[in-house]
Amino acid sequence: MSHDASTDVTRCLIRLRDGDTDASAELLSHLYGELRAIAEACFRRERPDHTLQPTALVHEAYIKLVNQKEANWNDKTHFLAVAAEAIRRILIDHARKHGAAKRTPPTLVTLDFDSGDIGHREADVEALDAALQRLADLNARQAKVVEMRFFAGMTVEEVASVLNVSPNTVKGDWRIARAWLQRELEREGFA
Repeated sequence: MSHDASTDVTRCLIRLRDGDTDASAELLSHLYGELRAIAEACFRRERPDHTLQPTALVHEAYIKLVNQKEANWNDKTHFLAVAAEAIRRILIDHARKHGAAKRTPPTLVTLDFDSGDIGHREADVEALDAALQRLADLNARQAKVVEMRFFAGMTVEEVASVLNVSPNTVKGDWRIARAWLQRELEREGFA
């Protein structure tokens, strides 16, 4: 995204925060591709017969975000980080409802604790969510790093910008959080 486009996004976020309802549609037009990419990345880790579609997921998350009364996003990167968390929450809620309604086996996501991504082993999405909640209780920043890197696909530099820490801090948090999550999920019989 060019500097001008990034500035346009920031202006839309400010207008939205100030109550300009027209800014919502403009913001979506600027960020739709990136929101869709986040949703598609999440779906690559989900079961193939998922009943939600990336487009519906983007729209549901977007509506939740722009309808917040106290929202105060700093910039595009911050908004996308919050969007990734919203997308994750929607997928978790959907998995819970789907499992409860059908009494099906747990929904699995793919993990790879050895690479910079989390991508080869399978883990129950609800177990992953519970582990992330426990991690957040121990270290909220590390949990945020996982959300932004794994669910939003954000770079180390983007995460550092959102969290206002150095890239080296993000790398360390990412390394520690992955190891902690792997241990937790293995203890529960996943991963």
